[in-house]
Amino acid sequence: MPSAVNPPSPSDSPANPQRAATPPAQGVLQSSELLGTRQAIEIEHNGQRYRLQSTKSGKLILTK
Repeated sequence: MPSAVNPPSPSDSPANPQRAATPPAQGVLQSSELLGTRQAIEIEHNGQRYRLQSTKSGKLILTK
């Protein structure tokens, strides 16, 4: 019988999220893996097209 896996609660989060003491969670991608050298990409999801772009200040914007 498969065991249930509970996601970590906010109280389980480390005080410093920038610390890389443990490997990234399964299924987590770095934005650079998606964008590469591009500033924006298009992502198709359930027949809808979205645009993911990186701003000059380093933030991400996802628009429909």
